[in-house]
Amino acid sequence: MGVQSFLSQCSRTLKLAVKPGRTELWQSIKISFLGIGAVGLIGFVIKLLSFAIGGATAGQT
Repeated sequence: MGVQSFLSQCSRTLKLAVKPGRTELWQSIKISFLGIGAVGLIGFVIKLLSFAIGGATAGQT
């Protein structure tokens, strides 16, 4: 794949790209925040479980 072919494909892609509407953009933002929150919640639950398991076994040395 040459440089000229790559540039022509890039220009073709940019011609097809359109700016998202207000509702589409807001929906993407909400989905992104929901995903970030879900990952954070899962990490928090795992951390709480590790503290509970580690705290229960730490005194039994």
